[in-house]
Amino acid sequence: MSKEETLEEIESGKKPYKEPSPPRLLDTSDLIKWSFYRALIAEFVASLLFLYITIATVIGYKNQSQAQAGTGVGFLGVAWAFGASIFVLVYCTGGISGGHINPAVTFGLLIARKLSLIRALLYIIAQCLGAICGAGIVKGVMKHPYDSLGGGANSVSDGYSKGAALGAELMGTFVLVYTVLSATDPKRTARDSFVPVLVPLPIGFAVFIAHLATIPITGTGINPARSLGAAVIYNQKKIWDEHWIFWVGPLLGAGVAAVYHKYVLRGEFVKALGSFRSTTRA
Repeated sequence: MSKEETLEEIESGKKPYKEPSPPRLLDTSDLIKWSFYRALIAEFVASLLFLYITIATVIGYKNQSQAQAGTGVGFLGVAWAFGASIFVLVYCTGGISGGHINPAVTFGLLIARKLSLIRALLYIIAQCLGAICGAGIVKGVMKHPYDSLGGGANSVSDGYSKGAALGAELMGTFVLVYTVLSATDPKRTARDSFVPVLVPLPIGFAVFIAHLATIPITGTGINPARSLGAAVIYNQKKIWDEHWIFWVGPLLGAGVAAVYHKYVLRGEFVKALGSFRSTTRA
């Protein structure tokens, strides 16, 4: 960076951008920090609340529609429930755990070298346990409609193949993780005027639009913990037979989004290639 660029950034009130160092893959230092366990608790509670709000909305909508056609929040309302829930929960937990609330998001950030493997694994466990508890609370509150109306579990809709469902889950998760990586890019906060609420807002909208596109195909997973929580509590053979789709699709989509953002948009591939050429010439 030139002196002129540094002077311009100082005069504009912006700090010079410095690329943060990636965490060590097997970093165990987190295990002795209370802040790490606080983050795990935050992920557990956020996942519990997410499943409770969204699955209750799905069951309530189906129950009202069954009683009288055209009533309830509707297809659009279900998508809003998922998107708005993520907006609120990411806003509440972002400063504590990063507000992942989704194993696919955690996996994408791991691929992008934003967190350690140990943190990623324990986050995913906390998210899955929270999701199971959240779905269990919904069943306790709405037992009869929960059992009779599908339990909010993800499955392949009639008329669609498993391949189509896998592709829909991959694409929906790509949109979400691409948005997460873009919204939380440290270079953006150094370059632009940073408003904290603008981080969870696009993430919530990404969840919303992914649900609009994917609900007719799979009911929209794009979150393995959400799919697992509902599957465990509903516990039906068809749901388990197709459950792999809601892990493989989201994890593939998250991985592709992380590679695209890191190596194409952030130029890491070009940097690595330039470094390799310099080494071979020397």
